[in-house]
Amino acid sequence: MNSPLQRSTFVTVLAWIFIVLSGFGTLISILQNIMLQTMFSTPELQAAMQAPPPPGTPAFASFLLAHFQWFFLLFLAFSATTLAASIALLRRRNWGRLLFVGLMVFGILWNLGGLALQFAMFGSMRQQFQAAPGAPDMGPFFIAMAVATVLFALGFSALFGWIAKRLLSPQVASEFAR
Repeated sequence: MNSPLQRSTFVTVLAWIFIVLSGFGTLISILQNIMLQTMFSTPELQAAMQAPPPPGTPAFASFLLAHFQWFFLLFLAFSATTLAASIALLRRRNWGRLLFVGLMVFGILWNLGGLALQFAMFGSMRQQFQAAPGAPDMGPFFIAMAVATVLFALGFSALFGWIAKRLLSPQVASEFAR
């Protein structure tokens, strides 16, 4: 068992990696939200955004288009929360470790849920391409994209699961102040 004064390299490196990534994510998200609030506040764009989606648009895509500003605001909140959890992880705060584990579990659920949404979107897009006269056969492209995204989603889910499991281990938990 580690004494409270010993600090594992795993936690330190993990914290710094996520401080950098979530710091950039938070900065970019702030800039995106500023851009969205300024560019999409004109009456013309507000009216265009209220137009009904084209027929055959998947329900998720319609919802996302109707509420895209909320999506970017939620991403800002998630990035800032990850940044706070990463800093707390570096400072060996137990609440930061537990929050970070929760974020990893959320990341797994997000990846797996994203796969389901992807297949719904790809199915709709593939039908639209097949219905268009003279459109090229996009089947191989969609299959390649599906395989790549499944591999990435499963790979990141496994990575996030491993990180969560490691942060919950007694050896790592002993480093954190209660």
